[in-house]
Amino acid sequence: MSNLDRQATLSVCGGRGFVVAEPVRELLTPRHVRLGESTEVRRLLPNLGRRMIGAWAFVDHYGPDDIADEPGMQVPPHPHMGLQTVSWLHEGEVLHRDSLGSLRTVHPRELGLMTSGRAISHSEESPKSHARFLHGAQLWVALPEAHRHVEPDFQHHAGLPTVTAPGLTATVILGELDGAASPGTTYTPIVGIDLALATGTETRLPLDPDFEYAVLSMSGEAHVDGVPVLPGSMLYLGCGRGELPLRADSDAGLMLLGGEPFAEEIVMWWNFIGRTEEEIVQARDDWEKSSRFGEVHGYHGARLPAPQLPTTPLKPRGRVR
Repeated sequence: MSNLDRQATLSVCGGRGFVVAEPVRELLTPRHVRLGESTEVRRLLPNLGRRMIGAWAFVDHYGPDDIADEPGMQVPPHPHMGLQTVSWLHEGEVLHRDSLGSLRTVHPRELGLMTSGRAISHSEESPKSHARFLHGAQLWVALPEAHRHVEPDFQHHAGLPTVTAPGLTATVILGELDGAASPGTTYTPIVGIDLALATGTETRLPLDPDFEYAVLSMSGEAHVDGVPVLPGSMLYLGCGRGELPLRADSDAGLMLLGGEPFAEEIVMWWNFIGRTEEEIVQARDDWEKSSRFGEVHGYHGARLPAPQLPTTPLKPRGRVR
């Protein structure tokens, strides 16, 4: 998904100097952002107090929205560089098109994973005939230096592995949980888990103490390590945890995001992740000149123009503001 802000702000992220090495309970509140005519998202990353969780660099939560009489999601063709996009749905469907020629409808709890590498462009839209409700998350993963110029790729995985316990179904989106590994390609030590909890469930998830983690609440009422986390908010947990206590006061949906703290400092602006101001300026120029990012065929509408660059220098710094 694109960052559609017309006044796109710079985010400078990465580096391990600001990683919280011990367990914490830091509740992140979202910023509301309008995408197109009928979709509003709650943006959790980058956040005023936290810019990355492992290699996760961008998190939008949206819905559930009643789009029965609406066009739903309509995100025109736009570019990406230096990252992977992760499409994750609880309700509805999203039609993905990209400059590789990919055409795929992503359904609930199926993984749509696009690796931009050096350059790609894509669009996302609700199909003309679509379900009444749209509810999901769009996330970005920063690519490390060794892989950020790889060839672009799109993967769709409908049959993801699950781990079950009484009252819990955990779907492995990326990475591994309790021996179950996602087929999605990753380039850094990372994990993304969808958690469905039944009312009254109390359980503990195994975690890697070397990873930093956060939990995004998608729906319902749940406590994460004793902290109530409401839908559309995210609890940052730091590192140093061997397990995570969870309790559901109603049927609840959560996403566990984690990974090894991202050591490299990056520059993220609009839909690009780079390392220097020159790279970002060149990427914007290439998109505006219809160069390098290819063309998305089949989308009925104009592609997305790039916003103006900020007047402040684009320099990488740390992980928190």
